[in-house]
Amino acid sequence: MFEQLFIPNPEAEKPAPLNPLKGVIIGAGQVGMACAYSLLIQDCFDELILQDLAQEKVEGEVMDLLSGMPFLPPTDLKAGTVADEGRNADLVIITAGAAQKPGESRLNLVERNVAIFKSILSDVVKYCPDAILLIVSNPVDIMTYVTLKISGFPSSRVIGSGTVLDTARFRTLLARKLDIDARSVHAYIVGEHGDSELPIWSTANVAGVKLAPKSWENLAAAEQKDLTAIFEQAKNAAYEIIKRKGYTAYGIGLAVTDIVKAILRSQERVLTVSSLVNGLYDIHDVCLGLPTVVNEKGILKTVNLTLSEGEEKQLRDSARVLGEVFAQLKL
Repeated sequence: MFEQLFIPNPEAEKPAPLNPLKGVIIGAGQVGMACAYSLLIQDCFDELILQDLAQEKVEGEVMDLLSGMPFLPPTDLKAGTVADEGRNADLVIITAGAAQKPGESRLNLVERNVAIFKSILSDVVKYCPDAILLIVSNPVDIMTYVTLKISGFPSSRVIGSGTVLDTARFRTLLARKLDIDARSVHAYIVGEHGDSELPIWSTANVAGVKLAPKSWENLAAAEQKDLTAIFEQAKNAAYEIIKRKGYTAYGIGLAVTDIVKAILRSQERVLTVSSLVNGLYDIHDVCLGLPTVVNEKGILKTVNLTLSEGEEKQLRDSARVLGEVFAQLKL
């Protein structure tokens, strides 16, 4: 009956073949669905596949999202797997993993999540051999390293969400203190996405004006206390959110979308994603968050920040914490 709705133009040229952008999200829990929602409303993919072991749940999530498609730019959204609908995806986002419990450090999640990743990555490698892999599951630096080793992909195509969200939280808190837009604050949190991360006060600035004009050692005790309180609030934000509502989702969903846009649109953005570090700051064979240029190839290059002596030591300490865990992994 619908054939009579349109009158075809016999002289219309056949459209050129399209190369649609395809993404897969593995893991349709709170984080995975926050990522999916944010990616859809910001028009990131032409095709988006949601994969989860809970088949009925993920089908329900897709049905729910499809109800709102008339309000969004068109995206071909489906429930499926990398082995069927997700083959040859441009980008595979992994959010699957054991949930972080209240008071549990991210490093305590390692053993449970390594086993999950081993089962996931075999199909990803087989059916999406040219994809960029974006790891969101915690502990993200360790899972990025695990993915790198299991997949055999080049390090440029294995990216963790790193300290992108930590940096956003940090900038938001600083912006509120300064009463300005958070996008005008240029400050980084680097290292592990977790307890050993550190703020880079030596380069933090607004319009080129440093927030800490003196070296950390030369700041007054009261100034150090104020700055430390802001950093601690950013670092512990996830624990505080989990304590109140049981999980975090919206912030990381928006952070992942920012990373995805930088990749798919080749924006060459500087983002504190987690990737393999070999040699910089005398750190070797460790994945952690540093300001990194991201484009359609994945990791293009890492910014060589001029750190203070104390910051370099803290960064190496953070790398050591992660390295000790990496050394115990059975891959």
